[in-house]
Amino acid sequence: MSKLLVLTLNEQEEKAINKIISAIADYIQIEPIQVAPVSILSFPGLEIRQHQRQVLRDGKDISLTRLEYSTLVLLASNPGIVLTRTQIFEAVWNMDSDSCHSSISIVICNLRKKIEPDSKNPTYIKTVLGVGYKFDMRNAGE
Repeated sequence: MSKLLVLTLNEQEEKAINKIISAIADYIQIEPIQVAPVSILSFPGLEIRQHQRQVLRDGKDISLTRLEYSTLVLLASNPGIVLTRTQIFEAVWNMDSDSCHSSISIVICNLRKKIEPDSKNPTYIKTVLGVGYKFDMRNAGE
């Protein structure tokens, strides 16, 4: 099974990772993909300023844990794409797990309480029953 690792690095960290990749390139297959950083993700009523690690809802600063913030950025960076609980867990927690469902559900619930206008009727983070979650920007902020 192939794994997808998403990293956000500063310049110094990127240099260190490039040295590591060079050192192990002969032993494992790595396909680095450069993603142009989007420093601000903006949706009606919600703004994610990645370069400041700041989330604003209706202009007010929202305090998020590391897991909540990383989950939100992952979903918001892939609007409309359904991500499974396993994909979210592996990308945000950076580990494999066979029982990640409750951890993801708790983070999503807490995140909805903080960013959704009505957490019981979410507009940003939609549940796709039996699969996972997606960030729905079509209905966001309506």
